[in-house]
Amino acid sequence: MAPRSVYLDNAATTPVRDEVRQAMLPYLTSEAFGNPSSPHKQGRSVRAATEAARRRVARSVGADPKHVFFTAGGTEADNLAVIGAALASKAAGGPFRVAVSAIEHKAILGAAHAVEDLGGEAVILPVDAEGALDLAALDAALAKGVAVVSVMWVNNETGVVQDVAAIHARCTAAGTLFHADAVQAFGKIPVDLRTLPGALCTISAHKIHGPKGSGALIAPDPARLHPLVHGGGQQGGLRPGTENVPGIVGLGIAAELAAAEQPDTARHTQALRDAFEVAVRAIPDSGVNPPRGTRAPHISNVGFDGADAEALLMHLDLAGIACSAGSACSTGTTTISHVLEALGTPIERATGSLRFSFDHTTTRDDLDFVLAKLPTIVAKVRSLATLLR
Repeated sequence: MAPRSVYLDNAATTPVRDEVRQAMLPYLTSEAFGNPSSPHKQGRSVRAATEAARRRVARSVGADPKHVFFTAGGTEADNLAVIGAALASKAAGGPFRVAVSAIEHKAILGAAHAVEDLGGEAVILPVDAEGALDLAALDAALAKGVAVVSVMWVNNETGVVQDVAAIHARCTAAGTLFHADAVQAFGKIPVDLRTLPGALCTISAHKIHGPKGSGALIAPDPARLHPLVHGGGQQGGLRPGTENVPGIVGLGIAAELAAAEQPDTARHTQALRDAFEVAVRAIPDSGVNPPRGTRAPHISNVGFDGADAEALLMHLDLAGIACSAGSACSTGTTTISHVLEALGTPIERATGSLRFSFDHTTTRDDLDFVLAKLPTIVAKVRSLATLLR
């Protein structure tokens, strides 16, 4: 019998659902191989499939299908939102400046720094100890003039939920584009873009049991974005290139299922997460990052003082448990997560922090298996660290 394994790294990626795989299969064979830009029968049938997927994605987030632009994933969609908005603003004589939070995904932070490399400016907005955006800093940035404000709806490391309604309202009042990176929000908490009129929004297929390499940017006013890819006229020229039909079809099915199942998924994962955190707090010198604040139900970032995150990961992996680190250590130099650093997490806690992320497929037996091993592994890693000092 194979050793048991438990996967608690669902914020990194999720397995493709059977329904998604079955929907994609015809577009990976000679059954439906046409180019969706071709005018003949083979092309038209494939074009119909991509448009059906566009409608599915639109319905799932409360958007108009005309506003759904397929990309090669969340990173590309984020870059198109941030860099595309900055370049379009510059071309129109507006501000060549973007504002993003200090706890964004590297896709957003990297895009903001790319704007700087192009001669623009990136404003990094601070957050408080609970991970909430500093609205006074946002107001100050908006007063200077900003092309786009980009904020992660749900943080990928801590699960912190931003007050996107308040942020969107401020941006709208200032005439500034607002971009919500909903990669970790969609399917986990309610996402309805009808409550955020005009907002840009990113989703990614592989976070919701769809295929890797497929995502979408919702862009209600594509004229306010400059394309980053140039060539054909597909998708109105905003994101040209022959469409990844299997990936788009998979995203459409995955999005439809994720939206329909979101309430049940949230109830299930929150029950598991809460039970997990009760057990973690019982381990001496351990806790949740951040200890307070509004968080999505599927992510738990926990820290163990005096333990090294990479060592914890290794021992958990050997025990058949998959999760991810909240810090990275190499050759004796510790660099804590930029997210935990922005929250002001003490270094002793931050360097021993891990992210556990749950899914509707996670069971109570899975949780019990992890909790039976975790205290012993933490104690072992701490004792080894003491010996090495």
